[in-house]
Amino acid sequence: MTGLDSPIFQDADKAREYLEAQRWANGLVCAHCGNADQDAITGLKGKAHRPGLYQCDACRDQFTVTVGTVFERSKIALNKWLLATYLLSSSKKGMSAHQLHRMLGVTYKTAWFMCHRIREAMKEDVKSAGPMGGSGKIVEADETYFGKTDIQPTKTTSGRPFTKSGKTGPSGKRAVVGLVERGGKSRMFHVERANAATVREILVRNVDRRSTLHTDEAKIYKETGKEFRSHEFTKHSGGEYARYEDGRVIHSNTVESAFGVFKRGMRGVYHHCGEAHLHRYLAEFDFRFNRRTALKVNDTERHEQLLAMIEGKRLTYRRLDETSIA
Repeated sequence: MTGLDSPIFQDADKAREYLEAQRWANGLVCAHCGNADQDAITGLKGKAHRPGLYQCDACRDQFTVTVGTVFERSKIALNKWLLATYLLSSSKKGMSAHQLHRMLGVTYKTAWFMCHRIREAMKEDVKSAGPMGGSGKIVEADETYFGKTDIQPTKTTSGRPFTKSGKTGPSGKRAVVGLVERGGKSRMFHVERANAATVREILVRNVDRRSTLHTDEAKIYKETGKEFRSHEFTKHSGGEYARYEDGRVIHSNTVESAFGVFKRGMRGVYHHCGEAHLHRYLAEFDFRFNRRTALKVNDTERHEQLLAMIEGKRLTYRRLDETSIA
């Protein structure tokens, strides 16, 4: 197990060597052209060259282990990057940028940007991961609402008039749709409105049609549920949260527990996030939930899996305001 006193968190050269071993376990690969011929890659060890610099003889470009990753073009010491990735991946409910800025000795603005870069690395590639569920598997679906939208609506989502206090149910709150494969992974999505059309789009794109769908009694799942092997639900309005039928347990408690961890983290650690950034926080909580201790993943393994996801992802200040629902 990796501890906070590990040399990779204290020394930049040790951190670089560790990252090289993680990223190039099968040999050096040019970050520019993909050349993997070890005889055609030269380590530059002159006095004028920084440690870890290589030159590709195929494309003549120079590169280090951080090129083509979320760490690229950063002036922050690599050992601080590794410590930040370890802390953010191992803290169940997250770690605030203020805490990181104190622990790493960097400015708050730098720590905040580091956190968003790491969240970009945590983002799952849904296309390569494939659909959730499958034959004989159960996928739970639910929606939740958290925090006020940046632009308050002029109409309620239900169509009912606003109350004197200006509220009606979830109107004016950010909507999140969650999917959890029973005993497996989760995917959470920030949507503009959690209605039948939006929920169907998410379900059919992310869940295998051979799956059994478990939800509450919300009407938005009624028609879409017919497109799957079966659709079973519990009646929360009647106080039913789990039902036993023929040795099976019907519930959507797993997805609700994922929502619970997300909300406790947002309220207790982060306190606030702009709506344009909500999808990045959802990716962070999905990453940790999908590698939780119940799935036999420890902190070191979770950190190594995060480092395996840093490649091919860049996040610049110019891209920071991109929203998932624009």
